[in-house]
Amino acid sequence: MNRSAAEPDSEAVLALPSLNRLPHPSTACIIKRTLDLLGSLVGLLIFAAVFLPIAIAIKFDSAGPIFYKQERYGLHGKTFTMYKFRSMVPNADELKALIPNEAKGLIFKNEQDPRITRVGRFLRQTSLDELPQFWNVFIGEMSLVGTRPPTADEVQHYSDRHWQRLNVKPGLTGEWQVNGRSSIKDFEKIVDLDLRYQNQWHPLYDFVIIFRTIQVLFKKGSAY
Repeated sequence: MNRSAAEPDSEAVLALPSLNRLPHPSTACIIKRTLDLLGSLVGLLIFAAVFLPIAIAIKFDSAGPIFYKQERYGLHGKTFTMYKFRSMVPNADELKALIPNEAKGLIFKNEQDPRITRVGRFLRQTSLDELPQFWNVFIGEMSLVGTRPPTADEVQHYSDRHWQRLNVKPGLTGEWQVNGRSSIKDFEKIVDLDLRYQNQWHPLYDFVIIFRTIQVLFKKGSAY
């Protein structure tokens, strides 16, 4: 089967330099994994409590599925399916090329993205759209704290420096989220923050990031 030029070759994508495959201490830390399990159980309880009203709101607001799922890249480039509450129109991926990118580098951001639904904008501003990702954390594909999991169209352009982001598990939150989130639109600055997390990490550092994340969630307009 012929592969289009825009579609990344997964074997080529995962042919990472050996220096980027060195295990980070966080990936084998029992304290971090225990925190992930306990935190994800709490998150899944919250998810169960709010699922019905969110599902009804999504369905009434626009036609399409309740959940949005997408292939993302995790620890050492291993792919997994990430789940979110749908916050965009059903054909959002097909329309992406028509939307101006306000970010610099290998990320996509548009503050007034017309693909976002009315309910979806509320879900994003409150981060409720990310509640299904607690399942990804529970089964070990993600962590509560880590790097933002990239998409295939991002990683096909990665340099060695960028791949180092994935020496840790992707997270629901991280340095980027607590240091500006949507206001940081330069991909290289995001990479700097991800690498800083790896350099500063210790078994209790995730507690610091989680506490700061809770503070950020109560700030109006922290995400879109």
